[in-house]
Amino acid sequence: MYAFQSRVRYSEAGEDKKITLLSILNYFQDCSTFQSEGLGVGLKQLEQRNRVWVLNSWQIVVNRYADLCEEISTETWPYEFNGFTGSRNFAMRSREGELLAYANSLWAFVDTERGRPVKAPEDVVQAYTLEERLDMDYAPRKVPVPEDARPQESFLVHVSHLDSNHHVNNGQYVQMAKDYLPQGFSIRQMRAEYKKSAVLGDRICPQVKLESGICTVALCDEAGKPYATVEFQR
Repeated sequence: MYAFQSRVRYSEAGEDKKITLLSILNYFQDCSTFQSEGLGVGLKQLEQRNRVWVLNSWQIVVNRYADLCEEISTETWPYEFNGFTGSRNFAMRSREGELLAYANSLWAFVDTERGRPVKAPEDVVQAYTLEERLDMDYAPRKVPVPEDARPQESFLVHVSHLDSNHHVNNGQYVQMAKDYLPQGFSIRQMRAEYKKSAVLGDRICPQVKLESGICTVALCDEAGKPYATVEFQR
């Protein structure tokens, strides 16, 4: 297991002075990056091989949103490698050990030259120590687009949405989708499935459905095919 300590910064808190869902997601993503860098299989090493880990899906559950300036610990560990995919858990805890938030994630090992998944090489896999997967209610990886979702006004991908892979960052999709939540919608669980990468200048056409405490947002291309589908549950 890899872990790092921090405090909730003002820039990571929302109007309620509590950490935001996007900040929790970023902590989890940063934690896995720190672990990989420390093991010598980080971004630079993979770039030299024209390889990268690409996120396929998230399931994040929040028990309590940490308060501004609260001390927190963020943890991560891989629990399975299977061909070109890897599965990883995350946890965020208070100083007293309270489980604030936790997550499951699936990643694909991708050849950036050919743009397709490939089997992770043995030295990359062996760099990590597999641990038992977290005891949680694992939701399905796929998040389908509701048939009767309502189209919303489209918008363009800007530079601020991109990450080091020159694609829209996975957290940015979640933030885009979160903008369509009704006022006062408190997120207990978020699931996201990533289908393809949007790049600078692409037009995103959202489709939204709200029912029974669940809001599903499909962020689609102009042909109606999703870049990502995000589901929020109260």
